Amino acid sequence: MKQVTLPGGERVPALGMGTWNIGDHRHTRAEEIATLQLGLDLGLRLIDTAEMYGEGLSESLIGEAIKGRRDEAFLVSKVYPHNASRKGAVAACERSLRRLGTDRIDLYLLHWRGDVPFEETMEAFMALRQAGKIRHFGVSNLGLADMDELWEVPGGDEVAANQLLYNLSRRGIEFDLLPWLRERDVPVMAYSPIEQGRLLRNPGLQHLAQSIGSSPAQVALAWLLSRDDVIAIPKTGNRERLRENFAALDLVLTAEQLAALDKLFPPPRHAQPLSML
Repeated sequence: MKQVTLPGGERVPALGMGTWNIGDHRHTRAEEIATLQLGLDLGLRLIDTAEMYGEGLSESLIGEAIKGRRDEAFLVSKVYPHNASRKGAVAACERSLRRLGTDRIDLYLLHWRGDVPFEETMEAFMALRQAGKIRHFGVSNLGLADMDELWEVPGGDEVAANQLLYNLSRRGIEFDLLPWLRERDVPVMAYSPIEQGRLLRNPGLQHLAQSIGSSPAQVALAWLLSRDDVIAIPKTGNRERLRENFAALDLVLTAEQLAALDKLFPPPRHAQPLSML
């Protein structure tokens, strides 16, 4: 299993499992739980969620899926911006812990920037870490200006990751934000790595994938996995699709194939607004 090193030295899988929209429907619940459990069996132990996902339904489903296997999982969850105050973040974390059925969250993220000052959020995160409720903290959907500001706040330079929309069709962060993060050894967690399935319909990607005997999803994931500081968190509630995603770990793209992807999906030539979904 390829791994990515967090700033504190801990290593986590480079391929994890996203859970946006998982847990929303009762009729898919059994398959979604089985998919998460299969992921743990395969070593995809990083599971990403948020209090926003189904207003806690995703966290509750994960709690059921990892029952008796908590130590096998590296849990990532996120706090709403409006809950990210000194007291609000602590209360929100406690609710997430109850839904997840655990005493700790491995990585707790600010979901996106809101009106609460960074100072308050970092103070809450450091208090939660001190109390053992979270092990690491980080951010999500923060652009370059936000990161510059955060870095000057007490605790801001201790963030363990920035979770961002990053895939072949969303490469804007490569111009300025990704180099900034790399200089500070902050890895990227790439959400929607296949653009919620839209990348799979790209004719050029389909043709390239067919030529190397892989699926478009596997090529898109392998492209992200070729970077040593990127964690990809594709979402699926289907065991067959999970196995397909897992196989991307065995796909090593050649220099020629990477160049072909650059032609299909050119890297940015100038700064761009941060993309979000």
